[in-house]
Amino acid sequence: MQYNVKIDAFEGPLDLLLHLINSLEIDIYDIPVASITEQYLSFIHTMKELELDVASEYLVMAATLLAIKSKMLLPQHDENLEEELEFEMEEDPRNELVERLIEYRKYKEAATDLKHLEEERGLIFTKPPSDMSDYSKEQTADKSNLDVSLYDMLGALQKLLRRRKLQKPLSTRISRQEIPIEQRMQEIVRELKKAGRRKKFFDLFPIHEKEHIVVTFLAILELMKRSEILVEQEGNFADIYVMGKE
Repeated sequence: MQYNVKIDAFEGPLDLLLHLINSLEIDIYDIPVASITEQYLSFIHTMKELELDVASEYLVMAATLLAIKSKMLLPQHDENLEEELEFEMEEDPRNELVERLIEYRKYKEAATDLKHLEEERGLIFTKPPSDMSDYSKEQTADKSNLDVSLYDMLGALQKLLRRRKLQKPLSTRISRQEIPIEQRMQEIVRELKKAGRRKKFFDLFPIHEKEHIVVTFLAILELMKRSEILVEQEGNFADIYVMGKE
């Protein structure tokens, strides 16, 4: 069974690069191109493992990173002082990418500020107070969803794939069994209700077969999109927990 999806949560390759830079606590003005390229390609590989539609702009950025990496690996020949001075005046191949990232970050921060202003303005009413307790509880529950981004979920899946050694299996078993996404979603909801508490992300993958792992991951994403489950993470690189809504 092939299940192709297009996830709107991706805002583009620059957004992915900023996420990697922030997660790895990298100085945006001094990006280690080799390391960031490896991390970026790893995410692209994970997206392809899930058979997700990878937009061409992500592949263009991958090619750009590889080109910058190649330029920085070229040997530097200083035949004389004049050539050495000329070389020092040459632009760093990372400059254009850094400028794009800084500009993108400015717009993203501005968009976040505008979103906060919109939320604050939404709290102003020109009518007598109403009972909003139920709405307030729902908003509080949904807010925990924002603590975990799609990139965090993909990072967790990468860890799972490394644990199960599915990226380069030693042997392959052909299976004709098809697992419907809706069926797996129902199973996850029932499992969370039965547990009565939050469960670790990795505990939702009891079967080690690649097909089952992919379907389970897509089912979790769909449940998150429908706000039928809550996903929490206390900090960067911390365990991700999943819980059902009451």
